[in-house]
Amino acid sequence: MTTGNPTLTENTFAGVRPYAGTDEVMSVQGAVNRAALLLLFVLATAGWTWHLYFRSPEPNPAVVAPWLMVGALGGLVAALITVFKQEWAPVTAPIYALLEGLFLGGISSVAESQYPGIVMQAVGLTFGTCLAMLLIYTSGLIKATENFKMGVFAATGGIFLVYIASFVLGLFGVQVPYIHGGGWIGIGFSIFVVTVAALNLVLDFDLIDSGARQGAPKYMEWYAAFALMVTLIWLYIEILRLLMKLRGRD
Repeated sequence: MTTGNPTLTENTFAGVRPYAGTDEVMSVQGAVNRAALLLLFVLATAGWTWHLYFRSPEPNPAVVAPWLMVGALGGLVAALITVFKQEWAPVTAPIYALLEGLFLGGISSVAESQYPGIVMQAVGLTFGTCLAMLLIYTSGLIKATENFKMGVFAATGGIFLVYIASFVLGLFGVQVPYIHGGGWIGIGFSIFVVTVAALNLVLDFDLIDSGARQGAPKYMEWYAAFALMVTLIWLYIEILRLLMKLRGRD
């Protein structure tokens, strides 16, 4: 069984051998500390591209477009390497965070120029959602049962297929109707995607906790932090997209 986040599955920790020493095993606190560090890396490079965009006399997306592409493609490569070489996570996870920061800073600055104040709203909603999901998970209000995991995975896989189809059709000048627009169907679709992304956080918390209980090696803290960052970045992008649709209706 896999989670909606492709970087974490129930088999994530199956191929790693536990260590006997307590200082050499993964811990939840260690994963949280490394996630915080990765977040700082994201914010650092995002702030750089943000400043690059707004310091120009007339903000122009072309100014940050090269860095946005470097961040998107480089982040994808770093993510794939991390997924298939988990023991490299202490190196590849920070690289992923730095590259994704370039991408997020680029799209965020463009969105902010169109809808002032929207980025702070998206950031606040993202971290608020993350905290809410953490509280829900720790309180036991939502349990990561097998049926729950299957439902979230199926929904996430469906979203992924829709986005892939939309991208491929876009190459031929064909646009998938409604879901990317600012109508009620498009807004409803975005709300659904945000909800699924948030539920992925619950599954990620559960699997990180499982890895710590199983005594996974220390480097898995970096991998777990990377996995959380993947979900948070996805959640932020979807919230930003939803807010843009809503603001576009004003």
